[in-house]
Amino acid sequence: MSREKDERLTSLEVLAAEQERTIQELSAEIGKAWKTIDDLTRRLDAMSLRLTGLEEATAPEIPVTRPPHW
Repeated sequence: MSREKDERLTSLEVLAAEQERTIQELSAEIGKAWKTIDDLTRRLDAMSLRLTGLEEATAPEIPVTRPPHW
């Protein structure tokens, strides 16, 4: 191969290696983000259940009576 073709091939190999590294880094970041999202989702679900329980425990008893027009 000519020197120009060798340089072009080397440049393409370097570019491919850099892109592969970037893809791996982005994949790792996406994995971290999903882990955080899953953790926050679980915490939100637990807090929602807890809040519902507190609302039910503190809600006043509403007596069941007939309206005056009955």
